[in-house]
Amino acid sequence: MAALTEVVSDQLPYLGGLTEAQASRQPAPGVWSAKQILGHLIDSGVNNHARFVRASGEDGLELPGYDQTAWVAAGGYQERSWAEVLALWEAYQRQIARVIAGLPPGSLSHTLSIGGGERVTLGFVAQDYVAHQLHHLAQIPGRVG
Repeated sequence: MAALTEVVSDQLPYLGGLTEAQASRQPAPGVWSAKQILGHLIDSGVNNHARFVRASGEDGLELPGYDQTAWVAAGGYQERSWAEVLALWEAYQRQIARVIAGLPPGSLSHTLSIGGGERVTLGFVAQDYVAHQLHHLAQIPGRVG
């Protein structure tokens, strides 16, 4: 599994080359643009940041999920400049990478439930977070996961 910092570094050249028009284009009604995809990944970072910190200190937590569509709309990513969205995505993913790298090793076996789902380990949530980034980045036109 790629480290989050590697994902960011690998994706930046392509993402930074997108024009404002390319980043704003929604391929179909109800399908997110590149701006909205990165906005979702920022929002995912915000939610997972809290999960990482809380679950590193306490085993057996039950944490809420979140309405990703509502978060993307509230963030107004489609109306913001591509440069601003990209810079925020890069900075926040680098912060999350530091948080993940600093998780106490013993905490990786802590379990948590998210949004009423089955219990998973904090280690799984950290790995899945990186996979989630790659999954959505692959949805940006021309981007190969």
